[in-house]
Amino acid sequence: MAKIPPVQQLKGRNLGRILIKMGVLTRAKVHECLKVQKKRGDVKLGQVCLDLGLVTEEQLRIALAGQRGLEYVDLNTIAIPDDVLEQISAQIADTYRIIPIEYNKSRNELTVAVDSPDNFRATDDLRTLTGLEIKAKVTEPEAVDSALEKYYKQEDGSGGIHELLGEIENDTDLAEFQGRDASIDLDELKELADSSPVKKLLNLVLLQAIKDKASDVHFEPFEEEFKMRYRIDGVLYEMVPPPKHVAVALSSRIKVMANLDIAERRLPQDGRIPLMVGGNQIDLRVSVLPTMFGESIVLRILDRSQVDLRLDRLGLSENDLNSVEQLVRKPNGIVIVTGPTGCGKTTTLYSALKELNDIATKIITTEDPVEYDIDGLIQCQMNSDVGLTFAKSLRSILRQDPDIVMVGEIRDLETAEISIQASLTGHLVLTTVHTNDAPSTIARLVDLGLETFLITATLEGIVAQRLVRKICIKCKTEHTPTEDMLMEIGLTPEDVGGKKFYYGKGCKSCNNTGYRGRTGLYEIMVLNDEIRDMIMNRASTSVLRDAARKNGMTTLRENGLRIIYEGITTIEEVARETIAAEG
Repeated sequence: MAKIPPVQQLKGRNLGRILIKMGVLTRAKVHECLKVQKKRGDVKLGQVCLDLGLVTEEQLRIALAGQRGLEYVDLNTIAIPDDVLEQISAQIADTYRIIPIEYNKSRNELTVAVDSPDNFRATDDLRTLTGLEIKAKVTEPEAVDSALEKYYKQEDGSGGIHELLGEIENDTDLAEFQGRDASIDLDELKELADSSPVKKLLNLVLLQAIKDKASDVHFEPFEEEFKMRYRIDGVLYEMVPPPKHVAVALSSRIKVMANLDIAERRLPQDGRIPLMVGGNQIDLRVSVLPTMFGESIVLRILDRSQVDLRLDRLGLSENDLNSVEQLVRKPNGIVIVTGPTGCGKTTTLYSALKELNDIATKIITTEDPVEYDIDGLIQCQMNSDVGLTFAKSLRSILRQDPDIVMVGEIRDLETAEISIQASLTGHLVLTTVHTNDAPSTIARLVDLGLETFLITATLEGIVAQRLVRKICIKCKTEHTPTEDMLMEIGLTPEDVGGKKFYYGKGCKSCNNTGYRGRTGLYEIMVLNDEIRDMIMNRASTSVLRDAARKNGMTTLRENGLRIIYEGITTIEEVARETIAAEG
């Protein structure tokens, strides 16, 4: 083991100097390494030293830690007391690859060992999750593996929540707040937010939700109970409910993490909690809504690693993909993506913008809220509190010389009119509207008050979409559908002769649901002269639908049948998502 000088003598110095101070290399050897590094170009000095066999990985890790002002600790030489280990749950320790080694209650400070000096984001997240001041030291990855095995192996994730709920049930301090929702003062709220069992429960719920790829976590107070639910692949699943008296403590803890006002319990509040889990940037959007029985809180989980922003990964058929690519490459005009809330409209728009995003194109978006930040796009967040609406923002955007503008949603006539003006002055406008299918979008625009001649002059195409759950590939099983099942999607046994159908039996991989992941169903209506004439003559939605189908449009239901036959989804999913559009 090399001698390790005080960390203050190493912080911020260059690596060569640190290795000399540690007695690992001489000046001559450092100069030799620098010459090799110069010849090899982009290779880091530490890697050169390793390749030449002049330092060990342990020595290099100690030097890099010292450079960042972090001390080195040998986990194998210390015994960690139980009260220190209790500060971090097994799930957090495993997720962030950290081991708690010292706890100073009076200073509210926890010292943890991390497996790499680059794992600095873990300390920021731990500060958010635990409410403690975090001090980091560096150790070997193998030492972290051994310590996780030694100290945390006994804890099982599934039993963890039951154990915690039992701990909360028996916590006399928390039980004192039973039925006292309206009479809790600020100091007591702070005390509740700092309660150790509450922190552990919330952290367990959040990390489990991220691991299970949930899109939302709901905390819901009712008269007699308090519920926690996840939304996975568009469907809500209930978790083991905690005792009702923990509701105020949980909402206070979430508010502290999201930097919201814990004393304000009469008005809605919105915030965000940024985390880095498993090397992925996770954004938790927090919405707090006061209800009759307490505060209802929903956390929207935005996990950038789970979204593949590419048009060819969305589930479009080859013809539909070509249609979308042609629409979004028009020099001007309006392209509308439509469908209910949560059907993936924003993901489709982002995927299109990512494809169009190059150095020669200026793209500006107006969003409420901005869900994913993409390099190269100018993104504007709406703020109705200060009067920044889509319409007001759009007026200013047109003075910023854009080529392509994305409008988060056309909600009123003013936004619709400015979008039309933008397209008439040579801009491509991508936007969303809430309608059931592509043809009914025309009626919606007319209802808003737009003149039909403006719609026909600017509208290039409409993309309607839904999301359906995909069959889990681990438990995918062939089956023969009953006549009733076929009737749900308007088919008879004669229509499906020779076709194969599948469903998911349910397994560990899909939480016994039979489904894992989602794919899109699309209906793309491209406007031609015939359809434009019909719009001018105020043709009905059903007439427009027939004309669009003659022009090559595949309906949501037809695309649903295609992916059923391809073994991607089930009859139930397509029937559930396309019934409104076909009715």
